[in-house]
Amino acid sequence: MCTSWSVKVLVYSEGLHGKWMFSEIRAVFTRLFLLQNTALEIFMANRTSVMFNFPDQPTVKKVVYSLPCVGVGTSYGLPQARRISLATPRQLFKSSNMTQRWQRREISNFEYLMFLNTIAGRTYNDLNQYPVFPWVLTNYESEELDLTVPGNFRDLSKPIGALNPKRAVFYADRYESWDEETPPCHYTTHYSTAASTLHWLVRIEPFTTFFLNANGNKFDHPNRTFSGIARSWRHCQRDTADVKELIPEFYYLPEMFVNSNGYCLGDRDDGVPVCDVELPAWAKKPEDFVRINRMALESEFVSCQLHQWIDLIFGYKQRGPEAARALNVFHHLTYEGSINLDSLASDPPMREATEAQIQSVGQTPSQLLIEPHPPRSSAMHLCFLPQSPLMFKDQMQQDVIMVLKFPSNSPVTHVAANTLPHLTLPAVVTITCSRLFAVNRWHNTVGETLQDQPSPAVSVTNKRQITDLVDQSIQINTQCFVVTADNRYILVCGFWDKSFRVYSSDTGKLTQIVFGHWDVVTCLARSESYIGGDCYIVSGSRDATLLLWYWSGRHHIIGDNPNNTPRAVLTGHDYEVVCVSVCAELGIVISGAKEGPCLVHTITGDLLRALEGPDSCVLPRLISVSSEGHCIIYYDRGQFCNFSINGKLLAQMEINDSTRAILLSSDGQNLVTGGDNGVVEVWHACDFKQLYVYPGCDAGIRAMDLSHDQRTLITGMASGSIVAFNIDFNRWHFEHQNRY
Repeated sequence: MCTSWSVKVLVYSEGLHGKWMFSEIRAVFTRLFLLQNTALEIFMANRTSVMFNFPDQPTVKKVVYSLPCVGVGTSYGLPQARRISLATPRQLFKSSNMTQRWQRREISNFEYLMFLNTIAGRTYNDLNQYPVFPWVLTNYESEELDLTVPGNFRDLSKPIGALNPKRAVFYADRYESWDEETPPCHYTTHYSTAASTLHWLVRIEPFTTFFLNANGNKFDHPNRTFSGIARSWRHCQRDTADVKELIPEFYYLPEMFVNSNGYCLGDRDDGVPVCDVELPAWAKKPEDFVRINRMALESEFVSCQLHQWIDLIFGYKQRGPEAARALNVFHHLTYEGSINLDSLASDPPMREATEAQIQSVGQTPSQLLIEPHPPRSSAMHLCFLPQSPLMFKDQMQQDVIMVLKFPSNSPVTHVAANTLPHLTLPAVVTITCSRLFAVNRWHNTVGETLQDQPSPAVSVTNKRQITDLVDQSIQINTQCFVVTADNRYILVCGFWDKSFRVYSSDTGKLTQIVFGHWDVVTCLARSESYIGGDCYIVSGSRDATLLLWYWSGRHHIIGDNPNNTPRAVLTGHDYEVVCVSVCAELGIVISGAKEGPCLVHTITGDLLRALEGPDSCVLPRLISVSSEGHCIIYYDRGQFCNFSINGKLLAQMEINDSTRAILLSSDGQNLVTGGDNGVVEVWHACDFKQLYVYPGCDAGIRAMDLSHDQRTLITGMASGSIVAFNIDFNRWHFEHQNRY
């Protein structure tokens, strides 16, 4: 039976009565629903997920054993087995390699917190179990914010309720003098509830509609509406009924602070209308706030304390005597295992009242560990490990590591640095304008750099040439090639028969011909791969369309369906597609046509928007998109623009170089460019502030890529050489610059 509320919500539930292909399933997690182990969340290849609630736990187990054997995916270092999907959150935490990766700083604080939230049952599909993130800053008043001052950061060893000493005394007294029949608690409200999530997200859909449906089709009183960052921080330090933590969007979604739909949110008692969220003085626009807040989250001050906050939310201080000592005990109905709703089956009114109470008071994440969480390794320790003499011959920061010259003078037009240590063949694959390719062995044991003949460690494993004829009108550039993440296959486009082709990097033999376009294929791109090697491939064509394909790491073919058809057809361009970038993490494809503009599609083929630059920016040539949702586009004649994926122009610049290659650092903070002038330049991506200029090379730069550890930049030169640069991004980080 559908209530009026659920009927309204169906507007935002596309696919609720739909079909999901088994071949699309990439991860299966068991979930709590109303504190009962009766739900499943299924993650799909297009990075969407769907959550189902079942009658009981045996049904959940039957469903899991009827689904593909994918476990919880390939991201956490766990085997793909159904028993993994049925494992407890604590077992997943203990068996995963993510804590070690976080300690070694292979993943960011944000990524690690999302991992913890995901395995602890937090999900975007249940407002009552929304992912929880910490407040990390305390200074929302200053004109400038110095992220090297400890006093600007919150003490993460204490829960929100215990940060203010006076309020901490109030909660301690409440706990000690508890005289009700229910178990004692410090807080009768929770740090994460459906109401608090809607409070933060009230300005954007579908959360606006969810808020109105839950509140009699009315917005909250203006005094209680989320109207300012500083005001919210003060409120959660003084009001005994407010202990809200944050949600992930505070670290990546500036749109949540803008009343772009013009909702009438009323006037506060001081007469000020509630519209956009008032930002701290140190943030001139929402993008500044999100960027600085994210920098604070990734700072050394937070990194060295974060394990203590994890202890409170997910760990040994979550419940029991340690929680009592830490002033961290919440209402008993927020904890897993506190109630068995089936025991109330004979009393429907009581069950309904209990369910309503669980929905209102929130749910505490599943407890992941019962001992202190290990701290993170020091950034300074990891930054300055002893390096090989091959890396630094004369001084600590030597720019050029090595130059490798090939016998052919043909310009190196594509570089792919797939150098992860777990690969069978960590290597840098280089491809020249004449389609001669070389697999250059990456020597992790020798300063993690390349070697060439006649040195003892030979780098060039093989050299092969792709001899199939391409269309004579195609200009060979870096976007004509894609190398798979395991270095085993090279994808090449531009052939007269309107195909693109897959070649073995070991033998040079053609292994697959892929058709689908009505005209010559002009550019290719791939998404970052799963550990298993699966990824998306996008092909753009003169017919102004793009096709999205799936590369199967297991089968080493394009497509995982019998007819080898594309996953999606992306339309909207009027001219030949000349550049494309795909980000599977965000589920988007950004493409540029020869005469413009750039379009943003979902990976399911929906056209979202056009990215409109200034009048001088009309001919896109290169695109790079970060997982944080920022898109750098290089236009003809030295023009650069930085867009949000929602279409907002964030920054622009013009340089005196014909740029041939651009790339973003893994965190999206730094842009690296190279072009005909033979100069590598590093820029701050958010505002295009120049950070560094490397020594000029004796030839133009045609292609670039970064090693997996972001410590080495490999460039392909017009002279046929490759040059490796030391590019430790930490040297431009604000903390490093203030310390050294």
